[in-house]
Amino acid sequence: MNRIVLAALVLLVPMHADIPDPVNPDPDSPRPIAAVDSVFMEDLTWMEIRDAMRDGTDTVIVATGGIEQNGPYLVTGKHNVILRGVTEVIARKLGNTLVGPIVPFVPEGNIDPPSEHMRYPGTISVTEETYESLLTDICGSLKAHGFRRIVLIGDSGGNQTGMQNVAERLSAAWAGGKTQIRYVPEFYDNAGITKFLEDHGIHQTLEGLHDDFANTSQMAAVSLESVRTQQRIDAGKYRINGVDLAPAEQTAAWGRRIYEFRAEKTVAGIQKAFGE
Repeated sequence: MNRIVLAALVLLVPMHADIPDPVNPDPDSPRPIAAVDSVFMEDLTWMEIRDAMRDGTDTVIVATGGIEQNGPYLVTGKHNVILRGVTEVIARKLGNTLVGPIVPFVPEGNIDPPSEHMRYPGTISVTEETYESLLTDICGSLKAHGFRRIVLIGDSGGNQTGMQNVAERLSAAWAGGKTQIRYVPEFYDNAGITKFLEDHGIHQTLEGLHDDFANTSQMAAVSLESVRTQQRIDAGKYRINGVDLAPAEQTAAWGRRIYEFRAEKTVAGIQKAFGE
């Protein structure tokens, strides 16, 4: 039997209506197992997200980080590591909130010829146009799924203008609809973090590295490896800007204190932005 005849016979075989489509399941299919306790959308199944929204979750945080040089001790995903820690605290304080996948691709300098962070291997940069288009599509996707409030925050200075632009454009385009979007500048406040640390006895002398105690401690609260803890101890370099980082758990505890400080300010900013 040749292939053409065989293909024709296959087409004549009736499809069984009772066989579910594994690629496009019924959106109202019941969840067969218990949900996990996470605020991160990428760690949840689509059913867990759907059911969380049915139970009142109506807010989503879109956080922007970056991939860039961060001195000799911190991984290039510094901002993304920090956001993984602090956005969970913000979401749980705010309530009824999930965290979208952290956006790692942001403007980091010209690609050709390389400028700013792009002069260092490992950095990934996008144009401002690409960045804003990416944010627009991400937020549009979340709106399509029914989220009522979308919050834009960023952990890097170069991210802020693009987020503000996108929030303003989409607010105008979505006026009168059920979904609101806001850029919340209160989250990005390095001066406030520095003062918080100084008020609690942490004083730094800058060493000219793209690194400081605030970044190191916040990263350590998520992953000691991300700040190369053991390697620095072995090399006798477990300090930053004149501040001793040992013991490691104490540094991580400082990171968690900074999370709480930033979360309180950000939640207040979110409530203000949405007129609550």
